[in-house]
Amino acid sequence: MKHPVTQRLYEYWDGLRGARPAPDRSEIEPSRIRNILGDTFILEVLGQDTYRFRLAGTRLCALHCRELKNRNILRGWSEEDHEALSTLLAATSEDAAAAVIGLTGYTERRQSVDMEMLLLPLHIPGEGCSRVLGSCVALEQPYWAGMHPILSQTIRSVRLLWPDERPAFLSTSAPQSHLPRSGVVPAVTAAEAASAMLPTFGARQVQHLTVIDGGKQ
Repeated sequence: MKHPVTQRLYEYWDGLRGARPAPDRSEIEPSRIRNILGDTFILEVLGQDTYRFRLAGTRLCALHCRELKNRNILRGWSEEDHEALSTLLAATSEDAAAAVIGLTGYTERRQSVDMEMLLLPLHIPGEGCSRVLGSCVALEQPYWAGMHPILSQTIRSVRLLWPDERPAFLSTSAPQSHLPRSGVVPAVTAAEAASAMLPTFGARQVQHLTVIDGGKQ
């Protein structure tokens, strides 16, 4: 997790859930994360190909030059990227995995901005993890932000963390033997990322890559 916004949201979410796979939606208190609200969002899971923005922060909407509420987050991606993101959202909502996604957004003028997206499961009593808490933030704010909308996005890298794992930035004082396993797919294509969907022990095959849990990230 490169950006402080990503780390802050994960830390807040992780503190709420305790020993559970995910906290309840009702436990989220916006005042506790007021400084990063502009970069955060909540998705409602409506189906395999529909993850609708219920809330979207002002900075995130400004970066896209549009209101994102009620839009499907799967819009604006290539076929491969659509499949990859759908797979990652399924891992979040069905298996309570957290996903950190490196992506690049493009305007109609082919201006580009590198961003980091975080996806975290939220539990609804009687429904399971039917909400997704997330953030999406530019790694460096472009000069054209707010003037030219992001119209398409591509996935550059993926990291999945399963419910019993903790990222390295929360465990810097822990001995190596007590550090969590982390499934990492660095700089993969969208087609490769689309295969990383099921929590398994040991190695996972991601197209031509083998993702191995273990070691400090």
